[in-house]
Amino acid sequence: MKFNEPVLVTINDDACEIALVSPAGIVCNRKLPIGGKSFDEWIAAHLKRAYRLVIGSRMAEEIKVRIGSACPLETELTMEAKGRDYDTGLPKTVNVSSEEIRAALQEPLSLILESLQQVLEQCPPELSASLATNGILLTGNGATLRRLDQLCGETTKLRVHLQ
Repeated sequence: MKFNEPVLVTINDDACEIALVSPAGIVCNRKLPIGGKSFDEWIAAHLKRAYRLVIGSRMAEEIKVRIGSACPLETELTMEAKGRDYDTGLPKTVNVSSEEIRAALQEPLSLILESLQQVLEQCPPELSASLATNGILLTGNGATLRRLDQLCGETTKLRVHLQ
């Protein structure tokens, strides 16, 4: 596979790295301690605040995968979140929506987009044409969050390719 995109955004489980790449190598990059696991932690924190529901990492990941999104969906989704009541310690189930999970992920996604913007602002004129033509390559397990590519595209006004 030939790499044409000068901006690479990789979101793994533990970190996000954004790199502006030229044929000579990395021009600039930013690394954030935000990744797929961070998304899970933000979801768990939201459910604890909103419902006094304590969930495990597997339930948080399942919520992220099944109903999580970075942009509104044509048909918003819901699912049952199961965990332990914070106050009583008893099992508890609540219905959560894709809208509220998207809101819970707003802060970590904003930090990623802000860093992406900072990297793009450092793009030398020589790479601008390539950037405008080829866009951004979004990779990694955390990059599979539904419609994250759309959010990046709307924010940067560039094409975004999901790999």
